[in-house]
Amino acid sequence: MDLTSNITQIKGVGDKSAALFKKLNIETVKDLIFNIPRDFTLYDSPVSLSSDLDGRVISCQGFFKSGSYSSVKKGHLTFSHISFISDNKTIRLTIFNMPYLKKQINPDKEYVIRGVLEVSKQGSFSMTQPKIFTKEQYESLIGTLQPLYPLTKGLSNNAISKAVRQALDNVKVPDDGLDELDESNIKFDDAVKSMHFPSNMDTFIKARERIVFHEFFSFILQMKTDVNLTKNIPFTKNMIETADTLRLIEQLPYRLTNAQIKTWNDISHDMTSGICMNRLVQGDVGSGKTIIAFLALIMNAANSHQGVLMAPTEVLASQHFDKLTDLIKKYNLSINPVLLIGSMSAKDKKAIYAEIESGKTNIIIGTHAVFQQKVIYKDLTLVVTDEQHRFGVNQRESIVNKGNEVHLLVMSATPIPRTLAMILYGDISISVIDELPGNRIPIKNALVGKRFRKKSYEFIEKEVRAGHQAYVICPQIEEGENESLENVVDYSALLSSELSNDINIAYLHGKMTQQQKDEIMTRFKNKLIDVLVSTTVIEVGIDVPNATVMLIENSERFGLAQLHQLRGRVGRGKDQSYCIFISAKDDEKTMKRLEILNKTNDGFVIADEDLKMRGPGDLFGIRQSGEFGFIIGDIYNDSDILKKASSCADRLLSENDPQHLNKIINGLNDTIINSVDFRTI
Repeated sequence: MDLTSNITQIKGVGDKSAALFKKLNIETVKDLIFNIPRDFTLYDSPVSLSSDLDGRVISCQGFFKSGSYSSVKKGHLTFSHISFISDNKTIRLTIFNMPYLKKQINPDKEYVIRGVLEVSKQGSFSMTQPKIFTKEQYESLIGTLQPLYPLTKGLSNNAISKAVRQALDNVKVPDDGLDELDESNIKFDDAVKSMHFPSNMDTFIKARERIVFHEFFSFILQMKTDVNLTKNIPFTKNMIETADTLRLIEQLPYRLTNAQIKTWNDISHDMTSGICMNRLVQGDVGSGKTIIAFLALIMNAANSHQGVLMAPTEVLASQHFDKLTDLIKKYNLSINPVLLIGSMSAKDKKAIYAEIESGKTNIIIGTHAVFQQKVIYKDLTLVVTDEQHRFGVNQRESIVNKGNEVHLLVMSATPIPRTLAMILYGDISISVIDELPGNRIPIKNALVGKRFRKKSYEFIEKEVRAGHQAYVICPQIEEGENESLENVVDYSALLSSELSNDINIAYLHGKMTQQQKDEIMTRFKNKLIDVLVSTTVIEVGIDVPNATVMLIENSERFGLAQLHQLRGRVGRGKDQSYCIFISAKDDEKTMKRLEILNKTNDGFVIADEDLKMRGPGDLFGIRQSGEFGFIIGDIYNDSDILKKASSCADRLLSENDPQHLNKIINGLNDTIINSVDFRTI
């Protein structure tokens, strides 16, 4: 057995289990070993119940009260209620979709339950969806640091942990070649093992830092070695400023902000400079990046060239196409746009391919389908990518191959501080739209604890009754990944029991197919869903002006910049919008950090504060840099490691030693944790 072996070579993993692992994108031993835990649980001894434990994950020992079990069905959901007695105190348990529980528990047997304890104002205790252990099972776990992996239905955390241990016992983790550069006290293979099964927290912290260095260094090295693909390429085709864009800016029913005008001037100058543009536009959600992209595409079309706007989802691509079509009709623009997405019929695609190749269409809007092999452009000179999409080497090459001389414009809603953006994007030029349009009504914020959940649900119902919609954000997908965090599956069930029966609730998460996600977002936009429970996948979403409430659970686990981005999904219409941050922690440090969101709506100020206030102790926050493909590294939380990785990459490249560079590249190719694909020099 080696890293390339199928996971069915691991003892205890059969075809049925392999199919479940595949849902987590784990097919080989290498996939399994580099499936890094997202969190850990330290199993403490059971505690006695008290009101000061409110909101904390605890374990308590006792018995299930005989005759206290009851259940009720609501739609396709089953809600079970049962009382648990610990130290002569009663905890009321609520459990979803486990109707078999009654037959499994024995009132005469001692158990340990583990979950988030909630204490009412009257002093009564309750838990929702706790984990249940026999006394003997729990005693074997006390004092251990257990890894928590992303899960899928039918595959337990214990099953993944056993498979990983088997793999690590039978396969040698290769050297990534970076031990000499990192100069840390832990080698890469030891770091991988300790990321799964650390002997203590100090060992885990060192292992995590080593793996984050690996992720950051490999990313930065790829970016720096590939930078010549888009740097200082001459643009020899004719490109001048046109009256079309000037007229459109004057005729718009709103005035562009100063930041939008400055950004447009930057882009216009780049496109007429005689050098291929390579520019990043950063701006908060709702800051008006899309109209700037449209102006660039219109100017490009007015110069008789073709341009592409690529979005990450079909729903977002369709939304952009509809908006541009409305502009064309309203202002009588001489442009012929087309929409090209994967779900179109073969017949429709064939007709669009012909229009693109002939030059009949001059603006193409779509998903990654716009760069498939069958798409042949007559004269492609501008590519705009929207919403946190960063091109890797393969996509860059595909663009160059499609058009030879191509202006590149990347639009990002991630408010990355300039010091980090220069590292992550290399020599790319950066424009910042740091103003919101003047017609936006400021979002009203509320920072509360779990006790205010009931009032929050009442407020959501009130807004829905007024004809509006709401988002609810949870940090994880399903129960089992971390008992201290809310998850979209169980939370949807909880809301179903709390809100009126006629309120339509749905959930959305990243493990769904793109088609499923697009379908749900379309239904939400069309007001067929009242409350959408989601993970952070809605960061890349469509405009839903009718959504006026954003409720974020476990807000203490998110970075400030990410909370700000999520908040930007509401407040996009004419009605007052609200964002409710629910924190499971109410200590002074946590509340002080979250309070920053009440003080400013400037995403870049918030991002800078995030750098200052998050530190090495915040190991298990929700990552804010997923768009860069990092699995555990977070550019805010781990900014010092990012800077070190950048310096090490610079030092390596300055040696001008191809043999040494290729040795490290080969090591990275053998071990790479994220999706980077290196080529030797």
